Amino acid sequence: MKRVFADTNVFLRFLTRDEEGQFERAGHLFAAAAEGRVALVTGPPVLFELAWTLRRAYKVPRERCLDVLSALAALRGLTLLDRERVEAALALARQNGREFADAYIAASASATAEALATFDRADFARLGVELWEWEGG
Repeated sequence: MKRVFADTNVFLRFLTRDEEGQFERAGHLFAAAAEGRVALVTGPPVLFELAWTLRRAYKVPRERCLDVLSALAALRGLTLLDRERVEAALALARQNGREFADAYIAASASATAEALATFDRADFARLGVELWEWEGG
């Protein structure tokens, strides 16, 4: 079976239906994946770009954007790279009222390190991440 990595614009055209031909082609791809005719793959950078575009260009509210990302993660026939961390980030974003990208960074820091070095301390403190105490200031 052919493995196909889906870029952000495939999901975006399907979700927004702002280009009918591309909407139909994306729908066919998703149907083929659900039917097991192709193995569809995507990863966190696609989700970051999708969330950013939906929020900024299409003015989709944060909660609705998280709903879209959750639905995408549950698509039949889709392999989501780093699924466990994506799901943790979605839950963290919902619990703390934060954006998906920041929640993913927090989930990654918590899973792989003892502290997070950031200058955006207030936002990440709300996400429950242990923050690096900078030396010399």
